[in-house]
Formats: sequence, structure tokens, C-alpha cells
Amino acid sequence: MKFRLALETATKECMEKFLLSVDPAERAAAALRAGAGLVTVATPHSVLPVVAGTMPELMTEPLAETSEGTIANQPISSLLKDKTVVGIGPGMTTFPETAAFVHRVGKECRVPIVIDADALNALVGFEGDLGGAVLTPHPGEMARLIGKDVHHVTSNRIDVARDFAKRRNAYVILKGFRTVIATPDESIYINPTGNPGMATGGTGDILTGMLVGILAQEYLGTFTERLCLAVYIHGLAGDLAAEEMGEESMVATDLLRFLPQAWDNLKDGFELRAGDL
Repeated sequence: MKFRLALETATKECMEKFLLSVDPAERAAAALRAGAGLVTVATPHSVLPVVAGTMPELMTEPLAETSEGTIANQPISSLLKDKTVVGIGPGMTTFPETAAFVHRVGKECRVPIVIDADALNALVGFEGDLGGAVLTPHPGEMARLIGKDVHHVTSNRIDVARDFAKRRNAYVILKGFRTVIATPDESIYINPTGNPGMATGGTGDILTGMLVGILAQEYLGTFTERLCLAVYIHGLAGDLAAEEMGEESMVATDLLRFLPQAWDNLKDGFELRAGDL
């Protein structure tokens, strides 16, 4: 069975940066490689032709934009219709109207949502219930969310992730060496895959795509098991890339090359359970 996903991303201001690192199509490609059947990239209409021309497999949805070229606050019911999972964040910027759009999506979305990058920054100062959303902060983003410095986060990764997940009713994937996964019921999982070569721009965007792709496939396990699976395969693809080309020369899109092999490694006799991580 295949599933429908929406990825909301990529403002005009950030497009040049994406073309030099990981563009919206690469995140969508990660979702497709993770098993999604239909991926829709929602992006400002001025950016849409660039995105639409990158991959024939993608669906696109034009969004109204502000005078600065960022996503405007707008109705989203048609965008969310028939979607199984939503991913939001990379490249959105933190303009006030765009931040308001993030809050609107979070409030109106009735399916699992993965929140990353600038969408996380839009939540700074918001102290309400996050409704079981999946947040994927790196230590700097986590520090901004809780109003602490980065050293506090890196020195207390498990406690910080667990406390935030419980207090805000969210799933937290605190990225870094041995990524921490925390759930609202205070469970903690430590991912064993990944390497320093993945500390390069864009690998988190690839993870966002993989998360939305794998979360859509309920037959792969419980919600938490699917989170762990996405993080595990993401790191495994990075480990396979490092074995072939070395950590120093790795870039984020190398992970896409090794995702099929990472899946094959799991199928060759390794049965993943969240409790193993």
C-alpha cells in the first residue's frame, strides 16, 4: 500500500541555498525512497517551477507568498486533504506571517506532522500542547525551544528531550551523535547508527523526508517503532556511505544513494524492534 504525503518548504529567499545543498526535491526523494507512494511539495508559487522540474515523481502545490517571497498565512484545508503525514520546516524562514502559517498548520493538521528547521524556530515562545507532533531539533534549535544555552542541551541530552516530550506532548528526535528519541510517555531510545561524516548541511532535511515516508506506513510497527526505524536507517545509510567514500567527503545527498542498500541490510535477517535501539 502506498501513501500520500505533503512537504511544505522552500521560500524564494532560501532557494539558492537549497540548490547548493539539499533542495526540496531531495527531501521528497528521501520520502519516496522511504516508501511513500505520492509526495506533494507545497512551496511558494515563484519557486514551484524550479521544484517541479527536478523530479517527475513529485506532485507540487503552489502556495501564496508574501512580498519577501516567503510562505503567506493562508487556508490549508485543500492542501491537507487526503494526506497521510505532513512535514514542515526546512527553508521556510521566520518571517512573522510565515511563522503564523506554521502555527496554523499545527493547529489544523489532523494527521501526524514532522516539524523541522524554521518551523521549530516558529515555535519558540509557544508553551502549549503540541498534540503529539514529531520535532527534530539539533542542539541549537532545542536550546532555543527551551530558553537555555546549547551547552545545557548537550550536557543533558536525555533529560532535556524527555522533559520536553512529556511537558509538551511531543515526540522529540534530538539529533547528534547517538540521536535521542523521546516520547510523551517518557520513554527514551538511543540510536546506534550514524557517524561524524553526517555532520554536514542537509542530512537533517533527508531525515525529515524519511520520517514522513516511514511514519505513513503503519504496517512497519507502532508509531514509536517507525520513528526509531527512520532514524536507524538514516544513520545506517550514512554508515554505508562512510564505508565507501570516507567520512570527510560525505555530503547529505550521498545518503539517498545508500538508502536502498540500507533497506536491504535490514531485510537480510535483521528484524528491528524499538526496544533494540
